[in-house]
Amino acid sequence: MTRGIYAGSFDPVTFGHLDIIVRSSHIVDELIVGVLNNRAKSPLFSVEERVKMLKEVTKEYSNVKIRSFTGLLVEFAKECEAHIIVRGLRAITDFDYELQMAQTNRIMSPTLDTMFLTTSLEYAYLSSTTVKEVAGFGGDISAFVPPYVEKRIVERMEKLAKG
Repeated sequence: MTRGIYAGSFDPVTFGHLDIIVRSSHIVDELIVGVLNNRAKSPLFSVEERVKMLKEVTKEYSNVKIRSFTGLLVEFAKECEAHIIVRGLRAITDFDYELQMAQTNRIMSPTLDTMFLTTSLEYAYLSSTTVKEVAGFGGDISAFVPPYVEKRIVERMEKLAKG
């Protein structure tokens, strides 16, 4: 069985992320979406909330599993018995960083390959940071995230505005 991992913070999950999830789920037998619990960042949503959102928006894909992790991606891949890391590329600036990470991961785990998928053009501009910025100013984010995620973001922004 070919098992791949698509990892990120997904704070929040966007249509760009879903594009990569759906396309890579057709390439591997099982895709594990790894939600990074990065203690160095202050996310909008807890890791548990991000896992819940991802489970909701990927529920129709039976070969997609959602798990959280901490630490190094190569260690998570070993734990999951995965040999492919899936990474999405939006622009050439992504490639420079992602190539360095792929090479580093390959040195740390020689049986681990990285597969790059270019994001569909309609999502090439999109990032979680952009979504949060637009939502923070009360802008319409319906073109950026699934309705379930949009609702969660709007609720969170309202809660933050109330203090």
